[in-house]
Amino acid sequence: MVVGASAGAWNGWLIAAGASPNELADAWLDPAAARVLVPSFRGTELHAKARDLFERYQPRVRYGLTVTALPRMRQHLVQGHAITWRHLAATCSIPLVFPPVGIDGASYVDGGFGGALPLWAAEEMGATRCVALNCLNTFPFRALRKVMPPRRPSARLHVELIEPSKPLGSLREAHVWSAENVRRWIDLGERDGNRALHSITM
Repeated sequence: MVVGASAGAWNGWLIAAGASPNELADAWLDPAAARVLVPSFRGTELHAKARDLFERYQPRVRYGLTVTALPRMRQHLVQGHAITWRHLAATCSIPLVFPPVGIDGASYVDGGFGGALPLWAAEEMGATRCVALNCLNTFPFRALRKVMPPRRPSARLHVELIEPSKPLGSLREAHVWSAENVRRWIDLGERDGNRALHSITM
């Protein structure tokens, strides 16, 4: 199965649908990705991209994503056929950058806001072992997790954690598209992934 939050949910959607590594890289290297990252009170580009992903790809394996419900900021797992393009939009709707997404009378924002590594969701879907990718391991995100402790899985879940071996950059670099940065992140991810293969015992 594949489970993700925020941008990880979009990557996971493509992976679960059988997209190749090259397709995944091309999606982020496409200059059109820059338009999606531009802050918007309407979220027009973000919603359009979510619709496009939903229409062009459908998971071939079990898939789940998380969204954060307002106003209590509680994370929710959505999986399988319950997922709509609105859920894909909501899981990436960063508060104060994009508007909340209305779904069935409730409002939802970024699925990673209360914890970008939804291990609890994977366990809730039945996982007992998982390979987890945590890109948000720098100071601002560690501090946020102190203020807003993420929902955690039980000790029964066996986790193989992969994290960047080098800093990915500033918060600004995360929100301003740059082909150079995307290539750098992809290369680093490939190196870290290959290095992790020696320790993964699935």
